[in-house]
Amino acid sequence: MQLSFLRPLYQRPGPWCSVYLDASLDTEDAHAALDLRWRGLQRQLAEQGADEPTLAAIDRVVRGHDPMPGDYGLAVFGTRGEVVLSEYLSAPPRRDLAAYDPLPHVMPLLAQRGEQVAWVRVLADRTGADAMSVSAGGVPRRAHVSGRENFQLRRVKPGGWSQSRYQRAAMEAWHHNAGDVTAATVELAERVGAEVVVVAGDVRATGMIAAQMPDRWQDMVVRTDAGSRAGGADQTLLDDLTVQTIAEVADQRVNAALDRFGTQEDVGVGLDAVVAALQRNQVDTMLIVDDPSADGHLWIGPAATDIATEPGQLATIAEPERVRADAALVRALVGTDAELTVLGPDEAPQLVDGVGAVLRYVDPVTPGRGGA
Repeated sequence: MQLSFLRPLYQRPGPWCSVYLDASLDTEDAHAALDLRWRGLQRQLAEQGADEPTLAAIDRVVRGHDPMPGDYGLAVFGTRGEVVLSEYLSAPPRRDLAAYDPLPHVMPLLAQRGEQVAWVRVLADRTGADAMSVSAGGVPRRAHVSGRENFQLRRVKPGGWSQSRYQRAAMEAWHHNAGDVTAATVELAERVGAEVVVVAGDVRATGMIAAQMPDRWQDMVVRTDAGSRAGGADQTLLDDLTVQTIAEVADQRVNAALDRFGTQEDVGVGLDAVVAALQRNQVDTMLIVDDPSADGHLWIGPAATDIATEPGQLATIAEPERVRADAALVRALVGTDAELTVLGPDEAPQLVDGVGAVLRYVDPVTPGRGGA
């Protein structure tokens, strides 16, 4: 999981208000229930010492957000009178939460986000296509592609001497339109860095589009006849296929990280070893088990690599801060452009302390199991 979207949170000093809220509006009393839950979280933040300007800024976001259909949640992070990051959650959080800490409490957001896969989906017929793309963790972009050819888009059988000419005209028009759609698809895919390209709809159109995709995208194309551009068409099967394909790619990425971790022969295993590797900017990907009950702490200084298990390890820092361990680890990952893989409890039994690291390089001073 890339964490660059969190960078603004670490470009400002804290302390931080972190809010996770079930914002579902699927019942008649949903607005009143949301107001009640949010006022409870406001009181908790005030009791923890949060300043009024920041509470007011978060209040405006919570009360002024655009409602979504169905069950969903909000994650909001603010400091010094400003909301720096707010995100919709695809489902309500495990529980409503309000924290006021030196660092933003982002682990619940990352655990719920999971692996983010950029993708493009094109729903095509022989006249054009409707396309949408989603960057990793981004907002959907939509596009409508109209084919440049409108002549004889349905193959006909007029008979007589002109039949072959009509057939050729229809085929040429289909190819031209497929070329336009393919070009638009490639542009969207490159813009978001897509890992999946779903090409759906008319069988002949999808075949032409898939065949014209550049070689570098061929392995990412999933072709299906599910879906239709017709008004009111049921897109359930297409939606299910898209979700399934994205989930498979996300699983492949997690498995690849675990495989890389397993080849290191116990290097980068355990909290002490991971902290030591972060100090040396040595972590490529950190693996962590999602544990909402975790309450460990680490010590930090101003720089991303100022991270330690004991304050004495930061001898050059006048006043190290004691913070949540997961918050300190994520800050160090963001500051060193490392990635994160969040695992379920049953996915990584080999992880000591629930954490491990895939390293960018290994050298003779790299600690082994539990080393520092």
